[in-house]
Formats: sequence, structure tokens, C-alpha cells
Amino acid sequence: MRRFIEAPIKKDLSKKMVFLGGPRQVGKTTLAQNILKNFPYKKMKTGLYLNWDFDEDRYGIINKKWDEDHELIVLDELHKYRLWKNWIKGIYDKTHFLHKFLITGSARLDVYRRGGDSLLGRYHYWRLHPFTLDELPPRMTQKEGFKRLMSVGGFPEPFLDGSESSARRWRRERFDRILKEDVRDIEFVKKIQDMTLFVDLLRRNGGQLTVLSNMANSIQISPRTAKLWLEILNRMYLCFSVWPYTKSLSRAVQKPPKVYFFDNGDLIIEKDKGPRFENMVATHLLKKIHYLEDAKGFSFELKYLRDKESREVDFVLLKDNKLFALVEAKLSDNKISSSLKYYSEKLKPKHSIQIVAELKQEYKQNNCRVLELSTALKALFSNV
Repeated sequence: MRRFIEAPIKKDLSKKMVFLGGPRQVGKTTLAQNILKNFPYKKMKTGLYLNWDFDEDRYGIINKKWDEDHELIVLDELHKYRLWKNWIKGIYDKTHFLHKFLITGSARLDVYRRGGDSLLGRYHYWRLHPFTLDELPPRMTQKEGFKRLMSVGGFPEPFLDGSESSARRWRRERFDRILKEDVRDIEFVKKIQDMTLFVDLLRRNGGQLTVLSNMANSIQISPRTAKLWLEILNRMYLCFSVWPYTKSLSRAVQKPPKVYFFDNGDLIIEKDKGPRFENMVATHLLKKIHYLEDAKGFSFELKYLRDKESREVDFVLLKDNKLFALVEAKLSDNKISSSLKYYSEKLKPKHSIQIVAELKQEYKQNNCRVLELSTALKALFSNV
């Protein structure tokens, strides 16, 4: 199955390097190899794939084991090379007329450019997300897609397999590799066991206000360490933080973020599926705005709204620093949230939408619409 960012990535490769980021095991290598296989090469030209995690390939990368016939060169997990930024800059500046470079990594490659000699202006950055309702395999229905997203998450291996027991095993192995290999190799975190406890707390707190000082106290680390670890986990594409919207709202809550996971299945829940559906809505919104940023150059922010009277709206979307939409996520309640009504009247965004998982009938009341997820995404982004 081709991902919908494949075609624009190929187009961008004709102009600059392309950096492809995203969570571990989200399908970056598969996408890169599909691009390598289907790239419109010039006559007698070919492609080459090298992965930093393999000893032979690592040697080939450091010693530049490619030749003029290799038009497209894919360098997988290159960010694990400590000197990668200046290294690839030098190679690109000298050989960009001969080679095209696709660089992939399971960390925020745009963040890791900070410091040293900047790569700015030499690449386009794309982010690959798990499967969502607007990107399902051929012949899979929306109903089946929704069921799998809620039960096993959207990462390719568990999503395509559909087995909850296999998904649990896959997820445990993935967490081990992220925390014991990726974080250690890139961020030099020493207290991996404590960080594992920290991640477990986040997984049980999905969609709630994340008071880092409380979490830090429960596992006996400093609030500063908790803040640093959350930043690392965000950079590693394990989770993402949504911060409060406070502009022109004197009674808004100022500090705690809400933390969501790229994989819906990462949440540890008992019976209430509401947090998992809210996480699912968050991942769909983030995937859409990342695509619009990477493909069209817009600037989006995903926030939440909560005031001191406990009026809360799950998501606030800002486009180019202006209020764009208010979005509320509900598992089964199709009665419009009083908070959404209140802030829709007060802030007058372009869109006010309540997304309901188990919805019998879509409708509109005043300025607010009640929609299922797929319809809501089309309503929000079809004309952007």
C-alpha cells in the first residue's frame, strides 16, 4: 500500500534533500524503499539503501560507498551518527548535482538540526504518521478501520494483523527498543528504569492534565527531570504534548499540558474507552495539520482550552496564529457540550465541531456541528 505522502516526497526530491521523520515502526523504511523502487530515474541510473543500524551499511555510510550511478540514496536512521548534520551538509553541497538524498529517522530531525552548521535551506521535512480513517488499506471499510484503531492502534504491523494479543507483544517489544536503545543512543539518559515508570504514568493519564511535579514526586525524580524526559519522548515521536490556549482569555488555565500518544493502543485503560477515542481524534488532527505544514507551508498549532470555571474544550486549532477551530471529542454523547457552545459564541472560530464516535445522526445547532470523525476531518480541512 502506498502512503499519500509518497508522491509529494518524490516531487520534493527533485529540488532538495528530503528528511522523513516519524515514530519507530510507523513504516518509514517501507515508504523509503517504495520510493527507491518507483523513483523516476534517469537512464542507466539506480538507487541505493543504507541503514545506520547495520554494521556493513554503517561502514558504507561513513566511507561513502556509492557511485555516480546511484541517483537516489536513502540513508536510514542517520541521525544516530553524532556528526550527521555537518557530514551530510558537506556531501550534499559537493554532490547534489549527482545524487538525491532521502534521510529517515525515528526522531525529530528538524529539532536535531539545532547547533553547529545549520542544514536550513537544503531540505524539505516530512512526517509520517500511523494509519488513520482517511488512509486505510484498499478494501478495508471505515467500520473495520475504526475498530482496529480503537483496539490495536494505527501502526502498520498490529493494524494490518488485527490481533490484540499480537499487538500487545509488538507494543512491549517496541517500548523496549525505544527506551533501551533509541533514547539511550541519542539522548544519553541513564535512568532508563525510572523513565519507563514515567512513561507508564503518562500512558495511564492519557488526555488528562499532566502535572509534571506530581508525576515526578511519585517516582522520586525532580520536576526538571520530568520536564526534560517529556521533551525527549516528544522528540522521539512516542507522544506529543498539547498546551493550553490562553490568548485573550483571562480565566484560562496557564500551565499543565495534555499528553497524547501517536499509537492509540499505547494508552493503558480499564473500561472507559473515552480517553482512547480522544487520543484517536488528537492523532487524526495532528496528522492533518502536519501534512498541511509539510506540503503547503501553513503554520498550525494544536492546543486545548480550559478555564478556572472548569469549562473545557478538548482541542483548539490555530492556523497561522489565528483561531481556526474548536473541536470536542465524545465517545457516545451527541448532546452538544456546554463548554463548546460557550466558547463558540465567545471566540467565534471558523469551525466549532463536536466529534462523536457512536453517532446516529449528524446535525447542526447554532454555530456548532455534531459529526462523526471522517466527516469532521473533511469539514475542517477540505478547503485549506
